[in-house]
Amino acid sequence: MLVILYGYHYSVYTRIVRMVLAAKDIAYRYVEIDPFSDNPDPAYLDLHPFGRVPLIRNGDFVLYETAPIARYLEEISPPALLLPPDPESRARMMQIIHIADNYGYWPMVRQVFAHRVFRVAEGEEPDESVIAEGKVASRKVCEALDQLACEGSFLTGSAISHADLHLGAMMAYFTLAPEGLEIVNGFPRLRHWWRGMAGHALLSKSDPGLPVA
Repeated sequence: MLVILYGYHYSVYTRIVRMVLAAKDIAYRYVEIDPFSDNPDPAYLDLHPFGRVPLIRNGDFVLYETAPIARYLEEISPPALLLPPDPESRARMMQIIHIADNYGYWPMVRQVFAHRVFRVAEGEEPDESVIAEGKVASRKVCEALDQLACEGSFLTGSAISHADLHLGAMMAYFTLAPEGLEIVNGFPRLRHWWRGMAGHALLSKSDPGLPVA
């Protein structure tokens, strides 16, 4: 049965699901959805009452929210490739994911990256006050993540996990802004992890690019 992924081209969260699908070698069909549209598709709202992305459909089963989607894809396609082997590392993985979602996404992506990079690519002016606010919050997030990250190539151990994909998709945007890269480089464990993760095939092959100004 073919999985259907509903997503938005530039969405961090759509990219995360794309990476999980690629890592698990799951065939899928992609449907583009614009969550910012003033006229959302009523058929899509029947699937996702909040009109956001991503969402997957597997037969009659419909699921939205990125972390549950990632874990579902992990379970329907063995072997388990993206889960750490012990409960402590799996708990740390989920902690990092929730920190990224709850505290990192908005300042890193929607404030620093969106205003410094994405708006400029679209020919718009950045709001420097928003960037400054995002830098303060992002530095606090990176400090917390630096304390939690393992000293090796991956965040939770010797192998890549859902934490690396989840945070990696956000970092890929954040570090396109000079301010973001400077912040990450100020934290040794996070810097070491990102220097390796930035060139990982799953991340590079899922790069959505930027709009042409």
